[in-house]
Amino acid sequence: MTAVAAEVGLELPSDPVAAYDHFHEWSVASRGAFWAEAWKALGVIGDRGERFVEDAERFRDVRFLPDATLNVAENLLGEPTDDMAIMFRGEDGEAVDITRAELHDMVARIQVLLRNAGVGVGDRVAAWLPNRPETYAVMLAAAGLGATFASTSPDFGVDGVVDRFGQIEPTVLFAVADYAYNGKRHDCLARLDEIRASLPTVDSVFVIEPGWLDGVGAPAITFEPLPFDHPWYVLFSSGTTGKPKCIVHRAGGVLLKHLTEQVLHCDIRPGDRVFYFTTAGWMMWNWLASALAADATLVLYDGSPTWPNHNRLFDLADEIGITLLGTSAKFLDACAHAEIRPLDTHDLSSVRTLTSTGSTLNPEGFAFVYDAIKTDVHLVSMSGGTDLCGCLVIGNPLAPVYAGEIQVPALAMAVDVLDEHGVSAPPGIEGELVCRAPFPSTPIRFWNDPDNERYDAAYFDRFEGMWHHGDFISRSVHGGYVISGRSDATLNPGGVRIGTAEIYRRVDTMPEVEESVVIGQPWENDTRIVLFVKMAEGYQLDDELRTRIRARIRAEVTPRHVPAVIAAVDDIPRTRSGKISELAVRDIVTGRELNNVEALANPEALEHFRDRSELLA
Repeated sequence: MTAVAAEVGLELPSDPVAAYDHFHEWSVASRGAFWAEAWKALGVIGDRGERFVEDAERFRDVRFLPDATLNVAENLLGEPTDDMAIMFRGEDGEAVDITRAELHDMVARIQVLLRNAGVGVGDRVAAWLPNRPETYAVMLAAAGLGATFASTSPDFGVDGVVDRFGQIEPTVLFAVADYAYNGKRHDCLARLDEIRASLPTVDSVFVIEPGWLDGVGAPAITFEPLPFDHPWYVLFSSGTTGKPKCIVHRAGGVLLKHLTEQVLHCDIRPGDRVFYFTTAGWMMWNWLASALAADATLVLYDGSPTWPNHNRLFDLADEIGITLLGTSAKFLDACAHAEIRPLDTHDLSSVRTLTSTGSTLNPEGFAFVYDAIKTDVHLVSMSGGTDLCGCLVIGNPLAPVYAGEIQVPALAMAVDVLDEHGVSAPPGIEGELVCRAPFPSTPIRFWNDPDNERYDAAYFDRFEGMWHHGDFISRSVHGGYVISGRSDATLNPGGVRIGTAEIYRRVDTMPEVEESVVIGQPWENDTRIVLFVKMAEGYQLDDELRTRIRARIRAEVTPRHVPAVIAAVDDIPRTRSGKISELAVRDIVTGRELNNVEALANPEALEHFRDRSELLA
């Protein structure tokens, strides 16, 4: 931050909180200059060009660094040195460490396969792969040639893969024969045959297995110089209400956004060992990949984060010396319920930063981190999404962390909270999360949306000239942010809206409850609250517990949001990125069938919500 400020002659106050506020204000007002100086300060390889921003009438048409050229693979790969690039650990004990030179070699060989398959600028390369080094190498090989990369994880079924890749018409598909999860090996080959038969544009399929690159030569890597807005990735929305949206992301914008988040907000330094628990089907995979351009080592894990026990990721942190430990609110909550205390059992001295995303981290989650994991870690709760392949609100390593709050708006992001009339809401009042000014990682377009109708409906139709993100959020008195859930899943009985996180905070922290899902059910010309609870082991739902749950919500939230129905279920549906799918539950309860259950990690959980007599009484 100080390096960029110095370059533009910006004097920052000595107080770190005031300094960030001042710098953020400048970065929003001078966003073209900010992104141009970030390119320089963060060492992006390429030609930046002379122009910083090209304004346009529409938010989505504004272009940053419109004359710049670069190749993102060249930026991520760096020089072919003996420095460690990737350290992989599998659930089954497999361990692979790859230097920068070895990664160069692998990428060069994969480029031979791609060229022989006719892949060039603008073609799509699809990967149905685990979170392994080869997946990153395939992406880098494709990006070096100017192809667009899309990935999903091997736990997706045939329909889930075809619904995604079928829309973008790839010519090449990479896959694996099997993968390990939760103590078992899962076969992929039978599904691969079905997937191949359903993707008529795929001419070549490569199965990653031992020796798969033997005999392939390794010439020099091709780094095609490409425009700043060249398509790097296609990411997919969760698609729980229909086929996933195919979101096309620009190379320069995503790279710059990731580097500012990683270096300036998450304090990633050259030589750091950066870990995020993710699959190749979640945007945090793409975020993690960019840390190679920050001269960091990627630490990969594939498998269950709680196999054979909830200490697995903390074991990994000590084994490898992880500096940034990337987690989710769901994982931290599971660790708290398991009553582990890594603070007492692990060293964790290398861990400077612990991040959480995927869903809202409540104040109790913050308390668990500082009480049971590490007292002096920088806890970064952050939020953004697949839509921008980055964050709107994030951490600040120089400022205090307050329980339950995301610290700051990301640099150059004109974040605001709007009430139902489109007016900025004061601190403590919940409203819609928006960004008032353009930023470089807005999607280029949606695939097969030539008139941008679906694109505009997703982000711009609600508030003219602003990015509408779809989160229900409030600003804190400290200048931070509290996310209450998706705004399309807010609870609105009697016209009084609250976010679902307000309920989860009161219910999921009760020892009898493992987790819960709450919805609003249309009822007698209004909405009533229905709460489903998955009980912790050894407990059962009874009238006494129902009374205590209702009393707590009445006292700590509002009487309007006391559940009319509280019912027990054996499981709760989640998306593959770990978010509770309130919309899926709501649709099932109200009699609407889902069009795409493949979007859920556990679609069988929906059966617990069908034909429940208590929902009709």
